[in-house]
Amino acid sequence: MSRILFLLVPGVHLLDLAGPAQVFSTAADLGLGQTLTYVAEQPVVPTAQGVPLQADTVWPELCPDDLLLVPGWRSSGLSSSDQWLAPDTLVRLSEHHAAGGTVASVCAGADALGRAGLLDGRRCTTHHDLQDELAARYPRATVVRDVLYTLDDRVVTSAGIASGIDLALHLVAAEHGPAVAAQIAREMVVYARRNGHERQESAMLRHRSHLDDTVHRAQDAIDARFDSRLPLGGLAASVGVSERTLTRLFTRATGLTPLRYQQTLRLERAEHLIAHGATVEHAARTVGFEDPRMLRRLRARPTLPTPATG
Repeated sequence: MSRILFLLVPGVHLLDLAGPAQVFSTAADLGLGQTLTYVAEQPVVPTAQGVPLQADTVWPELCPDDLLLVPGWRSSGLSSSDQWLAPDTLVRLSEHHAAGGTVASVCAGADALGRAGLLDGRRCTTHHDLQDELAARYPRATVVRDVLYTLDDRVVTSAGIASGIDLALHLVAAEHGPAVAAQIAREMVVYARRNGHERQESAMLRHRSHLDDTVHRAQDAIDARFDSRLPLGGLAASVGVSERTLTRLFTRATGLTPLRYQQTLRLERAEHLIAHGATVEHAARTVGFEDPRMLRRLRARPTLPTPATG
């Protein structure tokens, strides 16, 4: 994602826009190269909360690496906003996707994707108050309820309001890795959460759903060097607490001891290597185990339950 282009519609909800924008701007602050651009069909866009926004009316040239995102807006129903996006704007949405780009929506923004023909034959979601209407307007779409977001062939939709943050964090994790997404979530003081019914694909995100800064700093250190020897004393000293305090805080926040967390990261990476053809012995050495038998024992353990959030 080299450019994040937000398409603003009159009555746009500030959090629908600001949540993803904060995620991507924080990614840019970390040096990941994102550029944020805002376009609309008029230079001044009224928002649902009363703060007017300025936007460009001339679209930049987009490439397949760019993300085109439509935040949601306030309306009495989806049909009431039919006049807000001109046909050529909807064509831009469909053409970007046809060229290999990713399109996304927050809340009512899914209707813009539907009008552009991008929901037909795909899974999608929107705010729970709008799901029935979305399903009725686009009967060829599969509206998924009770999820934070959906992804289907470079068409990404989220449930609305704060769920746009979850969508953006997922996109960052997919492109730059879960450790970066976790770092951004920590900067924003939000949970690095995923859809509850889906498999938590990364331990770095799965065990970051807490707000303990000491534990986050310890996790930062482990994430960066999980394949190295990390004595508990050195780890505790690096975050300014005793070994006993770190173990207590870490276990309370993540459900794991620091050592078990490190082993979980090693095991996850080793499983990835093995799935791509590496031998157990090679995978064990790569992730930092001196003896492959340790990796074999960890692989034989039952899967750890996902920690509760909220």
